[in-house]
Amino acid sequence: MIGYYVHHHGDGHRQRALAIARAAPPGTFTLIGTGLDGRTGDVACLDLPDDRLPGAASFDARDEAGDRPDALHYAPCHHDGVRRRVSQLTDWIAQIRPSLMVIDVSVEIAMLARLAATPTVYVRLGGLRDDAAHRDAFRGAKALLAPFHRDIDDLETDEWVRARTRFCPGLATAGPDRPERRPDTVLVVNGLGGARGNGQDLAAAARATPALNWRVIGPVSPPASIPGNLALLGWVENAEAEIAAASLVVGAAGDGVVNTVIATQRPFICLPQPRPFGEQTSKARQLAALEAAIVLDHWPDAADWPDLIAAAQALKSSALLRLHNPEGARQAAEFLIATAQEGMPRASD
Repeated sequence: MIGYYVHHHGDGHRQRALAIARAAPPGTFTLIGTGLDGRTGDVACLDLPDDRLPGAASFDARDEAGDRPDALHYAPCHHDGVRRRVSQLTDWIAQIRPSLMVIDVSVEIAMLARLAATPTVYVRLGGLRDDAAHRDAFRGAKALLAPFHRDIDDLETDEWVRARTRFCPGLATAGPDRPERRPDTVLVVNGLGGARGNGQDLAAAARATPALNWRVIGPVSPPASIPGNLALLGWVENAEAEIAAASLVVGAAGDGVVNTVIATQRPFICLPQPRPFGEQTSKARQLAALEAAIVLDHWPDAADWPDLIAAAQALKSSALLRLHNPEGARQAAEFLIATAQEGMPRASD
């Protein structure tokens, strides 16, 4: 049994965990995190109490405690949700005795697992994570897993961190059956982990490109009027299928969107959003350097969209193809299972 901790910010962590769990023999993984009930299909889950601060408008996995140890990012005091989730998780570890915990992501859960005598594999996200807390989590893990190709890694990452990392591109949940391609369709993806899209800007972009159909998934502020070639779909459960069917994708640089764009080789216009440790800006910078995406630092003027779309469509799909591994989920599952088996006590021990 392997426990897989799934962070609740955005939805990329859950998608990645499901891709790996479904590539493993049934019953290998249990997904652990907040808000998982009813969202893991046939994969077992342990739903934990919420640890977010009451009334917080957003969650960046940091608290404002002045006395927080350097080895932790988020350890608020007098928080009942944190107390209950720690108790629930350690009870599960004591009862199930997992051979490994995959941490995606939380330095606190990684430390808690080690304190509960359980080895860890830490999922290393993009950006430069060289602070004390990340370094301790990296050192304390049996191995690190990066859900991206090594060429997207931040160039300033320490060599000892890279040497401990298993790079696993291809962790997208898009299945082998591709939906029929929608010609002349631009898909705009607004994830759960960022700011909602601006409906007025989207309407202006659609009006500036009347020959294209614009489809928008995720949260969006309503525009004053919606042109006929713009469809606001809201939250959808089949975002991967929408990406695969699009002619071109516009979105941020979160792992879920980027991995699916790479897997489906869709022309990509990337607008990275601010994230801790420069996660999205670092990834977008590497995509631009590899000529795998058109990268912008802000939403463009409506008049610029025709040229930007033409530039994205002119990108060579081979730049994305080299960043993908169609066997990524299976190989990640096999790596985690092999890591879990290392050092397991024998029956006679």
